Amino acid sequence: MYLRIVKPLLDFLGALLLLAALWPLLLLLAAVGAIAMRGNPLFSQPRPGKDERIFRILKFRTMSSARDAEGNLLPDGLRLNAYGRFLRSTSLDELPELLNILSGRMSFVGPRPQLVRDMVFMTPEQRRRHSVRQGLTGLAQVNGRNAVSWDAKLAFDLEYVRRVTFFGDLKILLATLSGVFRREGVVEEGSDTATDFGDFLLASGRIGREEYDRGQEEAKRLLEAAGAGER
Repeated sequence: MYLRIVKPLLDFLGALLLLAALWPLLLLLAAVGAIAMRGNPLFSQPRPGKDERIFRILKFRTMSSARDAEGNLLPDGLRLNAYGRFLRSTSLDELPELLNILSGRMSFVGPRPQLVRDMVFMTPEQRRRHSVRQGLTGLAQVNGRNAVSWDAKLAFDLEYVRRVTFFGDLKILLATLSGVFRREGVVEEGSDTATDFGDFLLASGRIGREEYDRGQEEAKRLLEAAGAGER
């Protein structure tokens, strides 16, 4: 009852109220972002949602599109400017996801939507995380966010989907607010961005290069089939 009816209704009403209250801030961040990023302040990327249906997640852009002389994107650390770091540290870059929640693609609480190229390397058990709507925040986020290992992150996701309750979601939301104020676990230690799951598995020797390449090709096929690409 809660998961099928009450939770989606609360998500819709909550997103609607927050968008009505925060639209001046959203407009301000969009205007400043357009200047800081020298272009489109929004970032749109395909992610697997509930039942692995691919949707486009919306965020404020935190990295510029700066390229080298040959037209290749510069490393993440060089494209992540001061404004982008501010957005990430305060989690303000996540605010456009309220539109994803309003449309029913996401929930306030659930496993965070990962990349398609992460999903293809998950085991069938780990992919059960997609049996519910993906969330703005989740159990993994209040237990370390990006500072926890991939194994721990996926274990938290599975723990969440086994038992979804109103009070459990409320506890996660309250813990998220506390974590945002402390600005903890935004990225992995010593890294500007989180490591892809496939890269982690390859680097740790848990898969070989051939399996890694097959996974990357599968991710490309899924994106092509969904007519999705990164923007």
